[in-house]
Amino acid sequence: MIETSAAGTQPSRKAGGAATLVASALSNQLGAATGSLAFPVMGPVGVVAVRQLVAAIVLLPLVRPRLRELGWSQWWPVLLLALSFGTMNLGLYASIQRIGLGLAVTLEFLGPLAVALISSRRQGSAVCALAAAIGVVAIAQPEASMDFVGIGFGLVAACSWAAYILLNRTVGRRIRGIQGTAAATGVSAMLFLPVAVAIFVSQPVDGFSVLCAVGAGILASVLPYVADLIALRRVTANLFGVLMSINPVFAAVIGAVALHQDLAVGQWAGIGLIVAANAAVLLLSGHGERRRQRELG
Repeated sequence: MIETSAAGTQPSRKAGGAATLVASALSNQLGAATGSLAFPVMGPVGVVAVRQLVAAIVLLPLVRPRLRELGWSQWWPVLLLALSFGTMNLGLYASIQRIGLGLAVTLEFLGPLAVALISSRRQGSAVCALAAAIGVVAIAQPEASMDFVGIGFGLVAACSWAAYILLNRTVGRRIRGIQGTAAATGVSAMLFLPVAVAIFVSQPVDGFSVLCAVGAGILASVLPYVADLIALRRVTANLFGVLMSINPVFAAVIGAVALHQDLAVGQWAGIGLIVAANAAVLLLSGHGERRRQRELG
């Protein structure tokens, strides 16, 4: 009787976790779009500074990391994680300002795709890598009028996200729970604090811009962070990665509808290729892992 009940509730738990991840992705992209509304007044740097401060204000009291107990072998990956966290957000927002939300988020997504491709040893990964490369070319649409600086910022965000993933693994192995991530958030906020002060002192900042920047911190940092923690208890890491592929789609749709950032047909195709490549490589990796477990069992 107990086994039947557990089997019956498992699908509902997975469905609830999947729905939470979709809501997390939607919140994340709505936050990025909200933050972009403050660019004319605060610029990407100012918005990222406020976003980092909001995340730290919420996260540090919630987690309460024991910073005094950390040694240097724990501190150095935390410091690098904080640096990659700030660079990732700054690169993304600078890219959004120049080439739009959908394209910037899609380019940033190449970071976790690269990590997944490197981690996978299956032959199909090469096909996924080729599809992603074609997707980047389709997005860039190499022309004299294309903003290659914006593309560069997006690729910086991608590299930073890849580093963030790898450093998070190291931090997770050396520091119990999520204290390391919370500590990195606090360090990143401290680095951006002088920037935020300088911006608020040197130029007039209206309430609407501040509200948009704070909204970006809540929608793109706090809510997705909590939602992801809840979802990871209900879905596998592989399914988590596949569902995260919806981020570029949400970004493109929100950018087109809310921010009037129209994309060409080829650019939509490029977004689709990168999303499909990410989902495929994660599915291939999960299939290979299940096969190895069966062989060992």
